[in-house]
Amino acid sequence: MKNINRFRLLAVLLLLVMSALSINAQPTIAEQIPVRGFSIAAPGSGAVDQFVSFIENDLATRQINVLILRVDYNYQYKSHPELWDENALSEQDVKKLVAVCGEHGIRIVPQINLLGHQSWAEGLGNLLKVYPEFDETPSVQMPEEYEWPNEDGLYCKSYCPLHPGVHEIVFALVDELLDVFEAFDFHAGMDEVFYIGMEECPRCSGLDKANLFADEVWRIRNHLAEKERKLWIWGDRLLDGKTTGLGMWEASMNNTHRAIDMIPKDVFICDWHYERPDKTAVYFAMKGFEVATCPWRNPEVARVQIQDMIGFRSGSTLEMKEKFQGVILTNWSSAEGFMKNYYDESGADGVKEMLSIFE
Repeated sequence: MKNINRFRLLAVLLLLVMSALSINAQPTIAEQIPVRGFSIAAPGSGAVDQFVSFIENDLATRQINVLILRVDYNYQYKSHPELWDENALSEQDVKKLVAVCGEHGIRIVPQINLLGHQSWAEGLGNLLKVYPEFDETPSVQMPEEYEWPNEDGLYCKSYCPLHPGVHEIVFALVDELLDVFEAFDFHAGMDEVFYIGMEECPRCSGLDKANLFADEVWRIRNHLAEKERKLWIWGDRLLDGKTTGLGMWEASMNNTHRAIDMIPKDVFICDWHYERPDKTAVYFAMKGFEVATCPWRNPEVARVQIQDMIGFRSGSTLEMKEKFQGVILTNWSSAEGFMKNYYDESGADGVKEMLSIFE
């Protein structure tokens, strides 16, 4: 009888200990948000091995499971070699990235900027450089020295979404890129589109800008859907810059925001805010989209955004919970420049602290 009582006492004590441990144990960030991402430019061919090491030793160890790689024309496309960057990635280079990400359960989302971001500062992007007929604003000449603001309202050029030849070329690039990266998700950019539906365009003049933007989202989405692939875009053009006070950069001041009610709900939204932890992820989720919040260079804001995302998930219905997918850190330097700062303590500029927010 005494042995039985001792056994019962030990069992009760064990249950109490286990209960206390479960109460005190805090779930990790990885256990609370499905998407823990990092977005950066793809490295040039000469930096691939260093970038592979960075993925293995610095991204995977922080439970990062999504890598958005801005490739654009930094790949040796067989379909359109005239669009290559200098020192573009080879197929062998890409397979090294695919292999290390596969080993660590990291989903690669390759990106080509579509619609907007067809130029930067004083330089045209490769698409408009080689195919100037696709330019939405051919009368706007690239300046010798770029400054903002300027008389032309030039931030970045756009291609004309109604030009009959543009999609044959860009979709060939998209397909080839997704094939070589063995990817089922594609990021089309589509942020900061200031030139759309311009009066001087013989095809777009007089058309509703929201319709033009939404139709382009549908074209890209439908092309990807033919092979069961998914479209990702930045969310800023779908927010009303005036009503929200977010302005022309983080939101739209040229009426494209109405497109949010015109585009398919299976588009993944990357909702970027850098200086404040704005809660617009709730808006996207309530509109029916999967959404991730995307910070940059401000660890304090990023930590609030992570806690917000955890709170949105824990405080939502089952139907809404899975709309709040997680957080994706962004970086807007080259991969080489980022890694130099990352490994050089004197010039780190907070990049390590940003990556540490997932720990």
